Amino acid sequence: MLKIKEINVRAVKVPMSEPHQTASAIISESPLVLTDVVLENGICGNSILFTYTPAVLKPCADLVSNIAPLLIGEQLAPLAISDMLSAKFRLLGTQGLVGMALAAIDMALWDALAKANDLPLVNQLGGKIKPMPAYGAIGFDGVNGSARTAERLVAQGFTGVKAKIGYSTLQQDIDVVESIQRVIGEDITLMVDYNQSLNPVEAMLRVEELHGYGLGWIEEPVLAHDFDSLARITSASAIPIQAGENWWGILDMQHAIDSEASDYMMPDVMKMGGVSGWMKAAAMAQAKSIPISNHLWPEVSIHLLCCAGTAHWLEYSDWWNPVLIEPLELIDGMAQPSDKPGSGIQWDESAIEKFQI
Repeated sequence: MLKIKEINVRAVKVPMSEPHQTASAIISESPLVLTDVVLENGICGNSILFTYTPAVLKPCADLVSNIAPLLIGEQLAPLAISDMLSAKFRLLGTQGLVGMALAAIDMALWDALAKANDLPLVNQLGGKIKPMPAYGAIGFDGVNGSARTAERLVAQGFTGVKAKIGYSTLQQDIDVVESIQRVIGEDITLMVDYNQSLNPVEAMLRVEELHGYGLGWIEEPVLAHDFDSLARITSASAIPIQAGENWWGILDMQHAIDSEASDYMMPDVMKMGGVSGWMKAAAMAQAKSIPISNHLWPEVSIHLLCCAGTAHWLEYSDWWNPVLIEPLELIDGMAQPSDKPGSGIQWDESAIEKFQI
């Protein structure tokens, strides 16, 4: 069995082609931690962390670097290492920055293992390559901006679009939904995302008023960990409720399933504990026949969705494409894993040199 020789970490800030606005913030650049796990035979596994805010970029990169010495000389066994690191950080907890750092290592380990076996990650995990429907994202861009972005996404071949809402009034939400539907037609699925911006009372009201618009789902109308309120909204809603991108680890996933918090779930591979945690979450969802999607990380997530028994939609984003040699390819709105060894993440070193801090 191959052993880990070294772990290298770099931090970059990648400008986004277009700022992405949500109900709470505007994201204009991608602060990324790039992790390389180098094996004794020279094979290198790669992973990406998106830290949301530049304020967290250096602390997160430092934390990955500080954990790295624990793994030097260890055998390449991602599941065993995941369990070992979880045990070491049990008292501190494996959420927040710690969880992000552990996920960076886990994703890089799985990439290295697949490369060592000359397999695409999906095959390393026991799945097979297949196309997956993908949707594109619309920011908190108002009536005209949302419609323009929706029109562009449809022209790119997406069969689904997801729009940020949660404006000052319900009528503004409705105006945005109607403006998008006018340009996408009946054959394109429209989802909406509140980004946890409503209180439970307002959420119940707005969700009910949106019932007649044929939405694919309504995402995170209230705080992601308010499982009781999510469950009440889900029970009352004629439109499926989506949640999960802000749950940390499989214990959060279990609490959500026990509470019947949402109809659909979309665990985030970083927050769920990397590839190891995401696959466990997918198995938990499959046991309850819950449709499962991803949040961000399209290159890795497409491999994971191809292994998930209740796979639903791939959320596509191009936020870190500039540092990749071959970003995930979309054909007629469908995504398909790379058939090259690993997860498909290969660095464009010239771009990294440009963006590195």
